[in-house]
Amino acid sequence: MTRPFDPDRLMRWTLVLAAFAASAALWWPLPADANVRIKELAAVQGVRSNQLLGYGLVVGLDGTGDQATQSPNTTQSLQSLLQQLGVTLPPGVSLSPRNVAAVLVTAQLPAFAQPGQTIDITVSSMGNAKSLRGGTLIATPLKGADGQVYALAQGNLLVGGAGASAGGSKVQINHLSAGRIPEGATVERSVPTPLLDGDTLTLGVNASDFATAAAIAEVINRHHGDDTAVPMDGRSVRVKMPAQPGARLSFLAAIENLTVALQKPAARVVLNARTGSVIVNDAVTLGPCAVAHGSLSVTISTTPVVSQPNPFGAGQTVQAEKSDIAIAQQGGALISMPAGAKLADVVKALNSLGATPMDLLAILQAMKTAGALHAEIEVI
Repeated sequence: MTRPFDPDRLMRWTLVLAAFAASAALWWPLPADANVRIKELAAVQGVRSNQLLGYGLVVGLDGTGDQATQSPNTTQSLQSLLQQLGVTLPPGVSLSPRNVAAVLVTAQLPAFAQPGQTIDITVSSMGNAKSLRGGTLIATPLKGADGQVYALAQGNLLVGGAGASAGGSKVQINHLSAGRIPEGATVERSVPTPLLDGDTLTLGVNASDFATAAAIAEVINRHHGDDTAVPMDGRSVRVKMPAQPGARLSFLAAIENLTVALQKPAARVVLNARTGSVIVNDAVTLGPCAVAHGSLSVTISTTPVVSQPNPFGAGQTVQAEKSDIAIAQQGGALISMPAGAKLADVVKALNSLGATPMDLLAILQAMKTAGALHAEIEVI
């Protein structure tokens, strides 16, 4: 049987969908009684990945490499490579190959990576090469922040794009001056971690919150005995560990899978000034207030005007431009916004203003200053 048309129900769905429309995204985190594993909330401090960087050459390009006149470092690097390989150029001979490009190679060395294992690398052109498609990266050492070599990279590039140019016309799909080499680097040196050092380890909480740190310590003590975990501050929990390495790893695996009942987070509104996004969590509340909002638009139109001299005059035809500027300002009525204790009430009140996402940035900041918005505002 067909359901009769209900305008009130349609209006309710419209308000819900409007909250997610355009750039103004409304997001609320997990409810107060949600259970989350500790591995999603914290990680062992000191156990992390490390950035690696290297400088190398990509060869085998189809005439799309660096130009010697604009990238002299490519020629110098190629000459240095040839000297290392035992090739000496005659005096006065200069190289200007178009199938070579100077690149920077970056990679992430994951925690516990051992010599002989492989990692993915990213290769990016640092000169004026048109494309790295079809190129081969020659052996490039990757160094860490301490200047030591931790991996050696080499392999054929995968560039997800294509391009062609002729007669001054050019077409291009995706980006051609950067590519990846899956498993393109071999680890040569491991990075020590504090996992087996001392009789305690520190769990670093992802977000600074005293309630979360206390809840993690409480759950660990409940399952593994009192005084096993002690919250040090809002970002760290110190945990006593077994002495044996095998028992320590099993203990960490058991701790990571313990679930923590999260409490309601602090009220927060995040404003992205670049995209106009507005993110409101479930703890935000509104106090009663009145808001007036109006918009100002400036329109500039330019019309070309041609000044033609007389037929027998000595003047010249001159082209000028005539600009018309118009300013329109819409009046904003004073809207009374009731107090809201739930996220649905806050969404309904903000939608009643009819403001654009960019206007909401200013409105929410003004409401915070007036004391009507009970939340912390963070601008990113």
